[in-house]
Amino acid sequence: MSSKEKKSVTILTESQLSSRAFKDEAYEFYKELRKSQALYPLSLGALGKGWLISRYDDAIHLLKNEKLKKNYENVFTAKEKRPALLKNEETLTKHMLNSDPPDHNRLRTLVQKAFTHRMILQLEDKIQHIADSLLDKVQPNKFMNLVDDYAFPLPIIVISEMLGIPLEDRQKFRVWSQAIIDFSDAPERLQENDHLLGEFVEYLESLVRKKRREPAGDLISALIQAESEGTQLSTEELYSMIMLLIVAGHETTVNLITNMTYALMCHHDQLEKLRQQPDLMNSAIEEALRFHSPVELTTIRWTAEPFILHGQEIKRKDVIIISLASANRDEKIFPNADIFDIEKKNNRHIAFGHGNHFCLGAQLARLEAKIAISTLLRRCPNIQLKGEKKQMKWKGNFLMRALEELPISF
Repeated sequence: MSSKEKKSVTILTESQLSSRAFKDEAYEFYKELRKSQALYPLSLGALGKGWLISRYDDAIHLLKNEKLKKNYENVFTAKEKRPALLKNEETLTKHMLNSDPPDHNRLRTLVQKAFTHRMILQLEDKIQHIADSLLDKVQPNKFMNLVDDYAFPLPIIVISEMLGIPLEDRQKFRVWSQAIIDFSDAPERLQENDHLLGEFVEYLESLVRKKRREPAGDLISALIQAESEGTQLSTEELYSMIMLLIVAGHETTVNLITNMTYALMCHHDQLEKLRQQPDLMNSAIEEALRFHSPVELTTIRWTAEPFILHGQEIKRKDVIIISLASANRDEKIFPNADIFDIEKKNNRHIAFGHGNHFCLGAQLARLEAKIAISTLLRRCPNIQLKGEKKQMKWKGNFLMRALEELPISF
């Protein structure tokens, strides 16, 4: 959208928010919103009317607001509930990201033991081995597409091994993940996504049958045990939880590794500083999370009770969507917010969310990024973009800030 077009827009649609054109100019658009229109109206098709939140303080407040619900069954009566847009929607949406307390607490408790500090640290050697193995394959070529050759396979291998699923299926997960995070309600996209999600459900059913016959010491086997006990996990919740762990277990980290590498290569002074002072890596990761937040927009929150925000009534059933990317560039919180500074102090970004739904895998994502970027810079000291910065394209995607590819030479 050009500046002229932005001024004329009164309501944003899902398709506009998901477009490549919007992603290219989103930061300038958010900057205008933070100045002049903290609540921006959205038209979300079958989901109804919504509001886009752009300011940090509003984001913090709303991410903890108990009047907002993730499970629409806690907002709509039986008569008000919309029909499912996808045949497999019910099977894949009963997970903790779409739940509210106490269900959310119950579901999160089932998996959080696998993501404790101690358990994550035990993965360090394995992640290092994966990073080295991936670079072994491409280093003789002096070239790679960082997304396909490094940023995607590293976290998908890690989460696959944690869950106990075959690595040879990882390319399927990539396609299915895109169908899940694609919010489009265009008829042709809905039909395509429904077909892909049907394939995913069939895969999960086959996987669960196999794990029932041959349980192991993996996370899926543990979830199946909880489901078999009958009180902790329903069958729909089991499938939904596996789906969420596969998708969330790699999508954010792919973007973190890619976006951080891209930011460093676009800011050579920061790249050189990190080379000279590797102890800045943790700080650099936090700045990358703030500067190019891997998750640009939050998933949907429904208004259960009306309330007033900035003089505007938010009505029951209204949708709230928060731009984490905008909140993390809020000038009132982050001085020089549009400058990438790996030594930024007091970096209170909310790239992993806030409140009850703070990302369970945040520590794992940080460790994967630390190993991936450190290994890349150590083994490929002459890393540079293959092509012009203007040739790099952001994906047209509602939720994520993700590059289509990142060709680099070294």
